[in-house]
Amino acid sequence: MPVIDSKSWVLSTLLIFLFACQEQNFHLEIPVGFPKPEFPENNVPNSARVALGEKLFFDKNISSDSSISCVSCHHPEKAFTDGLAISRGIGDRPGQRNSPSILNAAYLGQVNKDGGVKNLDLQALVPIEDANEMGISILELAGRLNKDPEYVNLARKAYQQPPNPFVITRALATFVRTLYSGDSDYDRYMQGDSAALNAEALQGKNLFESERLNCTACHSGFNFTNNHFENNGLYSQYTDRGRARITLDTTDNGKFRVPSLRNVTLTGPYMHDGSVSTLEEVINHYEKAGQNPTILQSDKIKPFKLSAAEIQSLIAFFESLTGRGFVKSASNDHK
Repeated sequence: MPVIDSKSWVLSTLLIFLFACQEQNFHLEIPVGFPKPEFPENNVPNSARVALGEKLFFDKNISSDSSISCVSCHHPEKAFTDGLAISRGIGDRPGQRNSPSILNAAYLGQVNKDGGVKNLDLQALVPIEDANEMGISILELAGRLNKDPEYVNLARKAYQQPPNPFVITRALATFVRTLYSGDSDYDRYMQGDSAALNAEALQGKNLFESERLNCTACHSGFNFTNNHFENNGLYSQYTDRGRARITLDTTDNGKFRVPSLRNVTLTGPYMHDGSVSTLEEVINHYEKAGQNPTILQSDKIKPFKLSAAEIQSLIAFFESLTGRGFVKSASNDHK
């Protein structure tokens, strides 16, 4: 498994795009081969907005009892997940789902595992106001931040406004839009380094891309997800109805966003509820789901059976999707 460089944010091999934003030149570092993200006209990234968003992201004072921050559920060293089956909020209250990685979230349209938030600029409202997560109203939080001169100065510099709901949510979204992962052994192989993948990982790559497994029907593209919502046959009946909670369409029961496979060796446990502990168990689930489909299960899941050696080669390929440049050494400064 690749060793993560904890002293860099992204490696020098990443392509730098220059954006002129509100009289500032801001360098947003995008992995080679990734498309340029689209940004809202009223929230194009610049250095002031990123600085404010980063401060908010690591600040426990944005929760009602000042006990947790965004990074409490999105640890850089775990590819911005938390390693828990179900994330915990204030007072150690359990949340509803497994915490997703926010790497490459700049490319999301509908946000969250059920797509219940229309865009990234609004997403922060969900954990901030959720009683089991941060448990504070956005208006109360704005009032709290307005009493802090540093936040007032940062907000005015970034948005020409005091800390308010618009500023808080947009600044957090801007910081998240600086988080990318695209410098893995797989990426180097695809860019022409034939030695970047060993024989076992190459065998796993061939299996992954084969019609026999049909993985790429869902896990496709530069980020290894089609960003669609699918029922993967985890349960015959779902306590958490997933996408159906948003659409109120019963055919959407048990549908969740197809997760990216980038850094998948770091983001366990797996599934929306963290009920699957290891990648071996994930693969076994899809073998089982393909052979015994449940009601509403996606028809993209096909029957297959792998040998023990094939399972290990597939996992070797997954390990090759681990990036190196997303762990920010400065994150320690915020603890």
